[in-house]
Amino acid sequence: MPRTTKPPKARAFKAKAGVIGLGNMGHGVAANLVRAGVPLAVWDVSDKAMAAFSGKKGVKVLTPAEMAAECTVVFFVVPTSKDIEGLLKGRDGLLARARPGLAVYDMTTSDPVDTQKLAKLAAKKDVAYLDAGMSGGAIGAEAGTLTLMIGGDAAAFKKTRRFLKAFAKNPFHLGPSGAGHTMKILQNMVTHTNFLAACEAGQMAEKAGIKLEDMITVFNVANARSFISEVRFPRHIIPKKWNGQSRVFNLHKDLGMAVKLSKKLGVIAKLGEGTYEFLSRAIDRGMQEKDFTLLYRDFMKIRKGKNTRSRA
Repeated sequence: MPRTTKPPKARAFKAKAGVIGLGNMGHGVAANLVRAGVPLAVWDVSDKAMAAFSGKKGVKVLTPAEMAAECTVVFFVVPTSKDIEGLLKGRDGLLARARPGLAVYDMTTSDPVDTQKLAKLAAKKDVAYLDAGMSGGAIGAEAGTLTLMIGGDAAAFKKTRRFLKAFAKNPFHLGPSGAGHTMKILQNMVTHTNFLAACEAGQMAEKAGIKLEDMITVFNVANARSFISEVRFPRHIIPKKWNGQSRVFNLHKDLGMAVKLSKKLGVIAKLGEGTYEFLSRAIDRGMQEKDFTLLYRDFMKIRKGKNTRSRA
């Protein structure tokens, strides 16, 4: 009789990367890792968000602690560092079961001081904690063209950079812990201030009898062009769709951190403070949860309103 051999045991599927937070940004990050063929683990507080990845080849649902024991790198794509802190700590937290050498990316927009505290906490468990501010929005996350502003251990960045290629076109390592989130705050301060400057110019143009779309057309072939004039106004404001996919709350939070940072650094940031004051007036009008593009529609009403909370 011919000899028979037992078939080899199938190796258990091991995730190499994990994504925690599957909202507008996290979904795109995770989807691009899947498309790149990276064995992936996912988790979200929402069962509905996780269901979008259910049954996908090369993907499984793991808790943050389970990810920490299995993955090489974990990406936090959640609203704040406070959310991350809650998932790191405790008997069932990520740090309790982290494998030595694990790298964690904090992809929030957060205060660099809070970021550095979490990095020190992670270091005690031999976990590299890198802050990675994102630019490109949900569209960039889905397209895999994000810009990342990264701070933290340079060796950990080099070790995990291959994972970033799946969803980021421009990953920049900028220095030690906190450098990435500092750059993200500065980038947002300029972006939001540019947006309000274009809104103000648009209001003036319309009062002067010039069509808003004509002003934007001129800007886009002249020195006033920017992402705001090339994308925000043509897609969301001129057609009155008001669908920029970010809340006034988010802009207000960003500028609050920018003003706070300027004071810590001893730098006068009058333009940033002016933007923060305007956004505070919008918040006082009850616009906290409104799409930020509506700031153009209500610009003059906001300008005339009272401000009771501009202090950062």
